[in-house]
Amino acid sequence: MTEKINLLDYDRAGLESYFLKIGEKSFRAHQLLKWIYQHGATDVESMTNISNDLRISLKEITMIKLPEIVSEKKSKDGTRKWLIKVDEKNFIETVFIPENNRGTLCISSQVGCALDCKFCSTAKQGFSRNLKTSEIIGQVWLANNVLGNFKNKKRIITNIVFMGMGEPLLNYDNVLKSINLMTDDYTFGLSKRRITVSTSGIIPGIDRLKKDNKVSLAISLHASNDELRNTIVPINRSYPLVDLLSACKRYTEGKNDDPITIEYVMLRDINDSLKDAHNLAKCLNGIPSKVNLIPFNKFPDTHFSNSNYGTINAFRDVLIKSGIFTITRKTRGDDIDAACGQLVGKFIAKSAKHQKITVGLTQC
Repeated sequence: MTEKINLLDYDRAGLESYFLKIGEKSFRAHQLLKWIYQHGATDVESMTNISNDLRISLKEITMIKLPEIVSEKKSKDGTRKWLIKVDEKNFIETVFIPENNRGTLCISSQVGCALDCKFCSTAKQGFSRNLKTSEIIGQVWLANNVLGNFKNKKRIITNIVFMGMGEPLLNYDNVLKSINLMTDDYTFGLSKRRITVSTSGIIPGIDRLKKDNKVSLAISLHASNDELRNTIVPINRSYPLVDLLSACKRYTEGKNDDPITIEYVMLRDINDSLKDAHNLAKCLNGIPSKVNLIPFNKFPDTHFSNSNYGTINAFRDVLIKSGIFTITRKTRGDDIDAACGQLVGKFIAKSAKHQKITVGLTQC
């Protein structure tokens, strides 16, 4: 018996191609997308504007298989974190951060991470596998369902950030299809500016993303010189700062030239000196950018500690005086381990060698 395909693994182009392949009109893809992502349908039988014969056929050869929320934690500040089961051995975490005029969903792109950034809890766990498209867009579907979006027809999730577990540009194909779905008018219809991909600096992926679907970009920089960045963000040995900053310039050229967000975690006596601040300002000269200074969030067995707020403020002032828009990110959800760098999930890690780190393509 042929294995059923999961309809959540296809973006619009993929579904149109699939329907044509089975002898149907391509507009059937549009109907199906609206049912799944705007009405919250989880079976084809409820799709009443699709013929009964086609529904019977689809039921036999397709499925709508979502990941599963197994637990939820709620922070005193309103942040919600879900532990999500993607298969029998692997669990990821997804976080919703409500604010006055927006709701941000922080999603994962991999089970674990192979990049070994020294200040990140996810990295300490190692890498298991890439998430499928269905497991990425499934996080968005599940959050919309839990938050009542399908029932109330009210947009609660206004922004999506790939800042959960994993390096998005090392799962490029599945992340791209997920972005295509998020921005599709037949699904969630989000503006490209409201979707942010955060990368540690996978240059080929950055260049591809600009061409394929240019959403907002964030760079996990965390150091202003190669010597330090090689240590705390080891992927820098493959993609050093001069090349990464050149890629940032390329990304901002042309239409939709929004500034790149530079993420910089503040580590006491590691990267938080005034010299570091001046070097960072020099690095960013000529690159449309804004800087998020991120207070370090502790996790078990880490030897790092957060810079004190006087140091953070002085660092910020140097950047502002250099003409760079800079804010200190407010820590959210740290009481439920949902803050930046704290997501861990549950899984059996493989060696980082199981993920081939080349050209920003999907492969384990």
